[in-house]
Amino acid sequence: MLPPLHAFKVFEVVARLGHVGAAAAELHVTPGAVSQQLRSLQLHLGMDLFAKVGRRLVLTEAGLTLQQSVGVAMAEIGEGVRNLSAQRIDRRAEVVVNLCIPPVLGTTWLAPRLFAFMADHRHLRLNVATGVEFHAIDWRRSDVAIVYGNPPWPGFWWRMLHGVYLMPVCSPQLLRGPHAIRHPADVLHHRLLHEDDGSEWRRWLAQARVKYPGAADIYFGDFALILQAARDGHGVALVDDVISARDLDEGRLVQPLTQRVPAAKNYHCICSEETLAKPEIGALVDWLIDQASRTPVPRIGLG
Repeated sequence: MLPPLHAFKVFEVVARLGHVGAAAAELHVTPGAVSQQLRSLQLHLGMDLFAKVGRRLVLTEAGLTLQQSVGVAMAEIGEGVRNLSAQRIDRRAEVVVNLCIPPVLGTTWLAPRLFAFMADHRHLRLNVATGVEFHAIDWRRSDVAIVYGNPPWPGFWWRMLHGVYLMPVCSPQLLRGPHAIRHPADVLHHRLLHEDDGSEWRRWLAQARVKYPGAADIYFGDFALILQAARDGHGVALVDDVISARDLDEGRLVQPLTQRVPAAKNYHCICSEETLAKPEIGALVDWLIDQASRTPVPRIGLG
């Protein structure tokens, strides 16, 4: 009959570490328990498996022979357990999570990162909708949202993801010619692209000590249209560092001036207080916060 299988586990650890105390620490038992298992195994086999050399235990010829077989067996058992664990994870019931995000933030910042999250959470099915402000979100169909706004939102948990700072961006072509943008006042030679009622541009110009030229002749309800108009050279946009980062990196937009102003609103991650307790919701929220923390914090300067 074979000795107890646990004795082989103890033998494998001692053979690998060469010390009873170290083996006991790895196995979370006392050194005496380890020594007892080794004595039992050697008595059962009728041969010595270790010889003491100084403070270490060295395998005898019989011990070396046994270690080769036991090592292979333990590795195969470990692989079998890992395979079972992987199957258990794969068989977890699919969980649907509904995420609502601002369209431009989703396109420029979040979407490229979401696929990495899904690769680590294969049991999740993610439905992504778009919305910008809190009042525009259908909370019957949304578990988590990124909102552009300011708290409080009673009954909801929130965490700020990005402190938004606005800077002028434009097509590289606006840096050339008689009206090239080199100083804050030069932006007035070009169309100021607005998404709001002009408040953000008024704040930026006031900080730059430039008089606001008055109401614009066109307003955009979708920030994606503003970005495209700026790319096409139709004017200057005030844009968040996070949203414009990819366009700036790839040269479609340039930052002609260094002056930034804090926006009136910021991006927040929001979910209901009850929903946050669900493991899959908590995992997505924690991941969003971690991704936001990896985004460089913008400098505030004067141009």
